[in-house]
Amino acid sequence: MADKKSIPDYLGDSIGQIKPVVNKVAPKRSNLAADLLAGLTFAVANIPTAMAHAIMATVSPVLGIYTLMTATPIAALFTSSVLMNVSTTSALSVSVGSSLTGYAGDQKIQALGTLVFLVGVIGLVLGLLKAGSMMRFVPNSVMVGFINGVAVLIILGQMSDLTGYNSTYSNKVAKTLDMLLHPKLIDWPSLLVGLLTFAVILGLNRTRLHKISALVGLIVASGVVYVFDIQGVKLIRDVATFTGELPKFTLPNFHMLLGLALPALSIAIVGLVQGAAVSQNYPNPNGKFPDTSGDFLGQGIANLVTSFFQGLPAGGSMSGTGLNINSGARSRWTNIFAGVFVILIILFFSPLVNYIPMPALAALVTLAGFQSLHIPAAITVWNTSQVSGVLMALTFVLTLVIPLQYAVLAGVAFSILLFVFQESNRVRITEWETVPNGYPIEKPVPAKLLSNRVTLLNIYGSVFFAASKTIEASLPSPDECEHAVVILGLRGHSEIGGTIINTLWQYSDKLKERHSKLKLVGINQEIRNKLKGTGFLQELGEENVYMAAAQLGVSLNNAIRDGEAWIKDQTAL
Repeated sequence: MADKKSIPDYLGDSIGQIKPVVNKVAPKRSNLAADLLAGLTFAVANIPTAMAHAIMATVSPVLGIYTLMTATPIAALFTSSVLMNVSTTSALSVSVGSSLTGYAGDQKIQALGTLVFLVGVIGLVLGLLKAGSMMRFVPNSVMVGFINGVAVLIILGQMSDLTGYNSTYSNKVAKTLDMLLHPKLIDWPSLLVGLLTFAVILGLNRTRLHKISALVGLIVASGVVYVFDIQGVKLIRDVATFTGELPKFTLPNFHMLLGLALPALSIAIVGLVQGAAVSQNYPNPNGKFPDTSGDFLGQGIANLVTSFFQGLPAGGSMSGTGLNINSGARSRWTNIFAGVFVILIILFFSPLVNYIPMPALAALVTLAGFQSLHIPAAITVWNTSQVSGVLMALTFVLTLVIPLQYAVLAGVAFSILLFVFQESNRVRITEWETVPNGYPIEKPVPAKLLSNRVTLLNIYGSVFFAASKTIEASLPSPDECEHAVVILGLRGHSEIGGTIINTLWQYSDKLKERHSKLKLVGINQEIRNKLKGTGFLQELGEENVYMAAAQLGVSLNNAIRDGEAWIKDQTAL
C-alpha cells in the first residue's frame, strides 16, 4: 500500500497545477481562425451583458467590461476545462449587489475589490485542496430554488430603469408592487424604449443574427432616442461616463476582509457550483470531463487577478460557454482572444456606449432574468420528493426576502438539517428468523423478547447520533424475559457514533437485569476501536463481539451457536 502523502507534498502536487504547460496553451495554427472568430463573437455579444451584470451589482457598467478583460482570459490559462468561459453571471452579480448594500462611492469600489479578492482566495484554496467533491454537499434543490429566486430578483430589479419610476421601498418585491399601484407615475417614453428593445432582441433571436441580437437591440434603441431626441430617457452617461480607459491597478481594502468574509463565501459557493455545472455539461475536446478542482483553481486565480483591476466576481458561465462552442471554439484561446477583443472595442468604440438608454439596458437584463428561470428543473425537483420540493421552495422564498448572500448558505444549512432528520427516521430494525438449511426470513421486530430464545436483529440505515431515539424505540423490550440473547447485526456500517454506543450500552444493561445478554455481529475494526475506547467492549465482553468475516454468515452463525449454548447452560442450572 502506498504511503500517505504529507500535507506539504499534497499541496506541492496541487501547486503544480498552477504552472501552465506551454505546449498545451500555445495556439495551434489549425484552430486559430475558428478561435479568433468565436472570441470576437463572444466579445461583441457579451459587452452589453457584462454591462447589464454590473448594473445588477449596483456598480458602474464599465466594471462589468473590466471583468471580461481580466477574468475571462486569465481563467482560460488555468482551468482544467478547456472550453469553459469564466465571466460575469446574473446570480453572482445580484449577490454582489446585495452584499454591497450600505457602501457608497469610493468605499463601494473598495468593498467590491475586497469581495472579489476573498472570492478568489476561497476558490484558490479549494482548488489547491482538491475540494471539487465538496460540491455534492450543495443540494440541487437548493441551487434550483436559489437560481430561480435570483432570476425573479433580476426581473423585478429592473422595473425602475425600465419604467422610470423610483419607488422609496428597498425590497425589490415591494418596489414592484408600489409601481403597479402607481401606474400614472410611470415614464412612458422610457417604457416604450424598453419595449422596443424587447421586440428587436426577441425578433432577432429567431434569425441567424441571434448571437448579436442584444447588441443590435441596444443600437436600435440608442438610435431611436438620438434621432427623435426623446427627452427624459436616462442614458448610461447619466450613470457613468465611458472614457475608453483601461482599468487601473488597485489594492483591496484589507480592513474590510472580516466584514465581507461571509458574503464572499456565499458568492464563491454560487460561482463554483455554476462552474461545476459547466464542467459536467461540456467535456474537453479529448472527450474527457474536466477536473472540478482544477476549475476551482482557475476561477480562483482569475478572481484574484480581477480584484486588482476593479472587476466583478466571475464564475463558470453556461451561456458564455455555449455561445463559444456554438461559434466554433476549439481551444482555450477563444477566451483569451475574447479578452483581447474586449480591450480593443473599448479603446476605439467606448464613446458610443455613453448613448445607450438605461431602459434598453434594463430590457436586456430583464430578458436575461427570464432566460435564467429554471422552470423545468423546478418541476423535476418538486416531483422528485416532498422534502426536496419544500427545500427548493424555502430557498426560493429566502432569496426574495433576506440578503441574497445569505440565502444560499441558509438553504445549505436547512438541507443539512433535513438530511439529519430524514436519516434519523429512515433507520429501521428487522428480525431475522433462521430456517434450517435455508435463508433467513425477515420479519417485523417483536414488541417483547421471549425467554430462553436467541433473537436476531439487523439494522438498516445510518447509525449516527440523530438515529439513536429511533433505534431505542425499535428494540424489543426485555422487561418480561429471562435468559434471552439478542444478536444485533452491524455488517455494512463503517462507523458508529458515541450516542448510538450509549443507546446500546443502556439496552445491554437492561438485558443483564433480566439475566440476558447482547451480542454484536459484523463489526469492523474501526467500530471495535470505538467500542474499546468508550469502555463498552469491556463491559459487553469481547466474547460477545464478532468481527465481520470475508464469508457472509460465518460471524452470525458463530454468534447463534454461542448464544444457544449459553441459554442451554443457563437453563441447566
